[in-house]
Amino acid sequence: MAVRIRLKRTGTKNAPAYRIVVADSRSPRDGKFIEELGSYDPKQKGLNFKLKLDRAQYWVSKGAQPSETVASLIKKAGKAAAVPV
Repeated sequence: MAVRIRLKRTGTKNAPAYRIVVADSRSPRDGKFIEELGSYDPKQKGLNFKLKLDRAQYWVSKGAQPSETVASLIKKAGKAAAVPV
């Protein structure tokens, strides 16, 4: 079973919002998923996503392949977590 970390579209027409989910690569984009890791709102400025970084790293360590967009969000979340506030 190939597991992917990808975006699931929610929201309305012309107002997209996404959930970051772990899903079997064979399931449809908005179909069944294993675990929800966060959300992403591309129309919002600034910090436009929430992500459970520890769970994302867990799934990547187990062999899950993130999509390009999710990989960039994981990278941004890692940098944000490393910078002390």
